[in-house]
Amino acid sequence: MTRGVPDSCPGVLRLHEAADGPLARVRLPGGRVEPGQLQVLAEAAREVGDGNIELTSRGNVQLRQVRDAGELTGRLEAAGLLPSQTHERVRNIVASPLSGRIGGIADVHALVPALDAGLLAAPRLAELPGRVLFTLDDGRGDVSMLSGDIGVHATGTEEFALLLAGRDSGIRVSAADAVDVMLAAAHGFLDLRGGEAGRWRLHEIDNGAEQVAELLALKRGTDRVELGAAQDVPIGWLDQDDGLASLGAGVRLGSLPARTAEFIAAIERPVFVTPWRSLVITDLAEWAAEQVVRVLAPMDLIFDANSPWLQVSACAGRPGCAKSLTDVRADVTAAVESDRVLPAESNQPMHQGMPVIDADDITVAGRQHWSGCDRRCGRPRGTVTDIVATETGYRID
Repeated sequence: MTRGVPDSCPGVLRLHEAADGPLARVRLPGGRVEPGQLQVLAEAAREVGDGNIELTSRGNVQLRQVRDAGELTGRLEAAGLLPSQTHERVRNIVASPLSGRIGGIADVHALVPALDAGLLAAPRLAELPGRVLFTLDDGRGDVSMLSGDIGVHATGTEEFALLLAGRDSGIRVSAADAVDVMLAAAHGFLDLRGGEAGRWRLHEIDNGAEQVAELLALKRGTDRVELGAAQDVPIGWLDQDDGLASLGAGVRLGSLPARTAEFIAAIERPVFVTPWRSLVITDLAEWAAEQVVRVLAPMDLIFDANSPWLQVSACAGRPGCAKSLTDVRADVTAAVESDRVLPAESNQPMHQGMPVIDADDITVAGRQHWSGCDRRCGRPRGTVTDIVATETGYRID
């Protein structure tokens, strides 16, 4: 066991005591949730939580203000959402949401259950910190940009680059060997981490990626995958390669009301929670997709890629976080709903020369992340303007 500060990442069996009550985090490997499971989550959110399902930046979900931890555990176990009581917090697997349906070089979704099963089958891997992230990228570069600890990135239909600490290690593996190599890398990370606290991620270990690569003792080439700019969030109508359609739906500030989730579950199609706090509803006939948009758009799901809601994100803020200096979600909502918004591509300088500004005077321009304190929890990767609460107003960074 690791000495010193314990791993504080929440799960279902170990809740986080947030300022507004206990918080449970439910892992969804690959972000996939079946209709029946989504219905269970919706009912749990309404009956033992605060009525909302929060989407996380790792394609997982959270329930706030959990009133009965035992009842929640039982419901999730019955739905197959808690297959292990020892490994539940280490099942952090993100995969390209559109893989196998739209574009990409290789379908990585078949690797998700295999990797999950491999994690669950190895008792030692229960010791992985809850912050360790596995990424499965189909070659389009969407989830490799998340800088996971251990990942694969398709370079051919049957070949993958092994990524360590978010970078190409030079190791190439076949599709058949990809999961075994990732699991071996996870064991290597534990070997290097030893009993030292505070080294929760591979990049926090000095030369950690290089050391893991050496432990694997696999041939390394000189070619490296060029990881490009962050991908656009899949929003709106998405034509699948098989003639069906997917719908990418943005969720305001990543908080999905239980009632809306029940409507989505009733569609009876696989749903993927993305690491951008959005949803992809898959395998729809054209007529069905049209009906879904008509029903769900009035329920505040976002199918317009130009919506200002897709420009903003926020931490929990008050009352959910005791460290927050203000209710940032209320402030950013007011900014969007009062039309203090410039086009997403606007390069207009914001509030130059004003170190602190009142929330009512802030304009949404480009991607912004609003934070209740300097920790900036939940901040997305990439170029983002930080709107940080202070004792006297917001600071624009």
